[in-house]
Amino acid sequence: MVKGKLSICFLALTVFVGGALGQGTTAIQLVPYITSGLSAPVFMTGAGDGSNRLFIVQQGGIIRVVQPGSNSPTTFLDITSRVRSGGERGLLGLAFHPQYSVNGRFFVYYTRQPDGAIQIAEYFVSQANPNVADTNEKIIITIPHPGFSNHNGGTVAFGPDGFLYAGPGDGGSANDPSNNAQNINQLLGKIIRLDINNVPAGQTPQYNIPPNNPFVGVNGADEVFAIGMRNPYRFSFDRGGTRQLWAGDVGQNVIEEVDIITLGGNYGWRVYEGTQCTNLNFNECAGGAFPINHTPPIFQYDHSAGRCSITGGFVYRGAGGSLPFGSYVYADYCTGEIFLWNSNQQSVLLDTTRRIVGFAEDESGEIYVIGDTGTIERIISTQASITGQVFTSGGLGLRNAVVILTDSQGVQRRATTSSFGFYQFENVPTNQTYFLGVSSKRYRFASRSLNLLNNLSRINFIGLE
Repeated sequence: MVKGKLSICFLALTVFVGGALGQGTTAIQLVPYITSGLSAPVFMTGAGDGSNRLFIVQQGGIIRVVQPGSNSPTTFLDITSRVRSGGERGLLGLAFHPQYSVNGRFFVYYTRQPDGAIQIAEYFVSQANPNVADTNEKIIITIPHPGFSNHNGGTVAFGPDGFLYAGPGDGGSANDPSNNAQNINQLLGKIIRLDINNVPAGQTPQYNIPPNNPFVGVNGADEVFAIGMRNPYRFSFDRGGTRQLWAGDVGQNVIEEVDIITLGGNYGWRVYEGTQCTNLNFNECAGGAFPINHTPPIFQYDHSAGRCSITGGFVYRGAGGSLPFGSYVYADYCTGEIFLWNSNQQSVLLDTTRRIVGFAEDESGEIYVIGDTGTIERIISTQASITGQVFTSGGLGLRNAVVILTDSQGVQRRATTSSFGFYQFENVPTNQTYFLGVSSKRYRFASRSLNLLNNLSRINFIGLE
């Protein structure tokens, strides 16, 4: 599933060259979560209900659910008969209502049978079984997508304001031939925002308009939140910080970009690809007869080294310390590279052999990678810190005690405690078991074992006389 390229991306591989991204200092590895039993997964998310279940969207029209501690998904919802799947079409997005634990509402984003129109629909969880959904459907909005099969977008998500956001692509083909992205009366090539709360039964359409959407009361479609998108296949809200909306907008021949989406913003397509004028004789770039004001991407990368199609990800807010807190992780579909944007710099985290179609965020903020062969893997740090204190039997910090760290191969490292009994081991490889012991002339200490999976573990010792 190449998002917004068709054959164009393969031509671009041999034409465009440019600079490489830097190598970062953060080291990660991918730990298998699910390696079999899935068919074309494209997205995964939690319900936000405290259950820690994960729900996997399969492109063909099925949503699977995985219980905590299990790697065997079961079917939550099957709408295969309603979905037109293949290429960039299919069941692409899922969003649980912020009050899902109370109201059981969730929303899906798919291309429908038979015409391939984009549809957002509402469903409810079954009252009899929390791991099965009711198959009755309520259509929220239908966006015609005639002419071409590509550029369907794919994300639906609730913002911190409680409104529902979606990102239909520009309608497909190359160069946005209908100029949908810059047409404020058209929903294709936009980020849209809907109010799906407090809608009277039977009202058509099945949503209200947030009153500060930019075209309310003036020329333009009321549903539009921002314009000038090519194919915002994956976007996400930062769950911390300023709760910004980060969108990976798939480029055409030259540039892949990430935008911070704001109310009323114009992100340039089809006039700009990233910060570069598309030079399609529109005479609309800055300085031309019909210039547009647009918001440039927060960052971008070119198609050097075989890169061709961005897969947007998430801002990391996990407690495990797998990535720098507040950094943004994303990937390129063609190369399998996983990138990090941190401190205003792009770097390559890991170069994989996967075709990465999506990322996922669990309830604790840890991030997963979804491959187009049906694999889902969790990102963890490959190097960790182990810290702690060594105490006397009376609870005082013990100075000059020796803490011994032994790995699974019998290799030892030693650290001497400082004032108040503190010790620390840095750059410890993860994903293995360690044994820690303390040597002291006066006190005896019980050894400790540690299965090190995350970035930071704190282990304390109390002496016995």
